[in-house]
Amino acid sequence: MENPLTPEVLADPVQLTRVLVDIESVSLNEKAIADFVEEVLRGVPHLSTHRHGNTVMARTDLGRSQRIVLAGHLDTVPLNNNFPSTMRGDLMYGCGTSDMKSGVAYALHLAVTLPEPRYDVTYFFYEAEEIESRYNGLNLVAQAFPEWLEADFAVLLEPTYGIVEAGCQGTMRSVVTTTGVRAHSARSWHGVNAIHAAAEVLQRLQAYEARRVTIDGCDYREGMNAVRIKGGVAGNVVPDRCEIEVNYRFAPDRTPAEAEAHLREVFAGFELTVTDTAPGALPGLDAAPAKEFLAAVGAAPIGKLGWTDVARFAAMGIPALNFGPGDPNLAHHPDEHVEISKIRDGAATLHRWLASA
Repeated sequence: MENPLTPEVLADPVQLTRVLVDIESVSLNEKAIADFVEEVLRGVPHLSTHRHGNTVMARTDLGRSQRIVLAGHLDTVPLNNNFPSTMRGDLMYGCGTSDMKSGVAYALHLAVTLPEPRYDVTYFFYEAEEIESRYNGLNLVAQAFPEWLEADFAVLLEPTYGIVEAGCQGTMRSVVTTTGVRAHSARSWHGVNAIHAAAEVLQRLQAYEARRVTIDGCDYREGMNAVRIKGGVAGNVVPDRCEIEVNYRFAPDRTPAEAEAHLREVFAGFELTVTDTAPGALPGLDAAPAKEFLAAVGAAPIGKLGWTDVARFAAMGIPALNFGPGDPNLAHHPDEHVEISKIRDGAATLHRWLASA
């Protein structure tokens, strides 16, 4: 492969994607790819570049009236016999091709090739999105250097298969607990079986009708599912406790407090403990840059079914959208790949949006 820092590679988002994919960057091992991104950006005269840990930020300061952020995470899930990259016709295979080094390549390509965008642009490349929030580079920078993220609008370059996915769902994990009385299984009538009591919890989930809501023309379908169950003491003991873990994906018109209240309504009569929550993000389609971006894409947006870091931008008061070339259904898949044509089309869309007068 060519030297990664040649002008030919940096000018071609496809070649640049492959270079990025071939730098192994499993979560918490992003130093090499952060070093590469930093080296590229520090060589661009129209940018000022800063680094915090393995998160790299570069920005233009052209005095434009509005600023936008193009953001992408540098890390991937663990390798699964899919490194380094391979090419098969119009497809590039490899860990991170879809999620989300092809999106990262967009931002890096534009940072190098577009010296005078119509907005001031912050290019943000961050670490540890695929693991716990405490490691997430976007989260860490928001705490340490919030001014790095000040903007009027943001595009998170997550895989969306070339369409705009607006906002995102919130997510909440909780544990519903049933209790009973221990007894010898040979004399079970002396006890109360907590696992049997869980049947009512599961029946409520089975009968649950997920809410659908349309916000700014984008449809969001909620979901509530049992994802783990734990119970039992021994092979000859009637259990006195059973825990059912429930994951609730809620539309962004609900706050976490409202989502929790709904959970408690569904499981009234049972002990319920919320163990983790993240708010959703409203579509954010009213911002002027968002409208202009949608015009450049030329297709109606859809609601994001899932949680992404657009919610972190929303929490900072920055409307944000998801847009990238990869197929979200291939994220974390052993056959993860991206279509070359999607990379080229998306790069052209972003360039058209940012370069237009």
